[in-house]
Amino acid sequence: MMGEIRFTKMHGIGNDYIYLDCINHTPERLSDLAIEMSDRHTGVGGDGIILICSSSVADFKMLIFNADGSEAKMCGNASRCVAKYVFDKGLTDKKDISLETLSGIKYLHIHDHEGNVDLVTVDMGEPKFAPALIPVSFDGERMINQEVVADGKKFEITAVSMGNPHGVVFVDKLAESDVLGDGPQLECHSIWHDRANIEFAEVISPAEIKMRVWERGSGETMACGTGACATAVAGAVTGRTSRHVTVHLRGGDLDILWSPDDGHVYMTGPAETVFEGVYRRKH
Repeated sequence: MMGEIRFTKMHGIGNDYIYLDCINHTPERLSDLAIEMSDRHTGVGGDGIILICSSSVADFKMLIFNADGSEAKMCGNASRCVAKYVFDKGLTDKKDISLETLSGIKYLHIHDHEGNVDLVTVDMGEPKFAPALIPVSFDGERMINQEVVADGKKFEITAVSMGNPHGVVFVDKLAESDVLGDGPQLECHSIWHDRANIEFAEVISPAEIKMRVWERGSGETMACGTGACATAVAGAVTGRTSRHVTVHLRGGDLDILWSPDDGHVYMTGPAETVFEGVYRRKH
C-alpha cells in the first residue's frame, strides 16, 4: 500500500539528503525507502535519507540510510542540516543543540543572521586511530602512511575514524581516475571490516587541502563532512598541514580545526534547504 511522506531536501556543500521528521512517526522498511527516494531519476534524489527522531539522551536523534539502503553511523554535513531543520521548523529555539547518533552524541552550534541559519559548527569529538576502533586490519597502534595494494596498484593510506571509517590517500594532483577508478577498489578492500570512506587529498598549503571522496554506500559525493575532518587530521598527523585548515570539496569549503586544547575536531560549514514536498511511496 502506497503512503505519502512529507520530506525536506537539504544539502551541506552539495552532500544532499532527504530529511524526514520522525519525531511522532517513523516509516517502515527504511532501507527500501532510502533506495527508492534517493534515486535521482525516479525518486526525490539524494545521497540517502535522514531521520530526525526524538531522543532520551539528547535534544534530537539522527538516523542515516545511504542511497544503497545501508545504514551509516555519522555524517557531518547531515548533522549541520539537522540543526538548521529543527531551528527553522521551530522544534527548538536553542542555538546549542545535542544530537544523538550511532557514533555518540554530537554537539552543534548554530550561527544565524537575523534568524536565518547560515553556518553550523559541529563538535565531531576526538579522532580515533586504534585499528580496532576504526575498524581496520592492521598490526600496529596506528595505520599512518601505510602501503596497501589494490588492483595491482600501491597506495599509502592513513586510517582514521570520525565515527565512521576513513582511508585518506594523499596525491600530488587530484585526478578523476583516483576517485572513480581507485575509490571503489579501496572502499571494499579486505583491510576494512565493513568497507570504508576513501578520501583523495591534494595539499595546497599547510592551511589548505583539496579533496574528493568516494563514500561507502553512496559512491562519489559532492562533499563529506566526516571525510573532511579525517583528511584534516591525517594532514596534521603526517606533518603535511597545520591543525587548522580549509578543506576544498567539490560542493564547497569546510573550516576544520583539530583543537590542541581538547583534542576534538570542530567543523564549520553551511547548511541549506533546497525544497520541500510530499513523496508517494511506490512499494
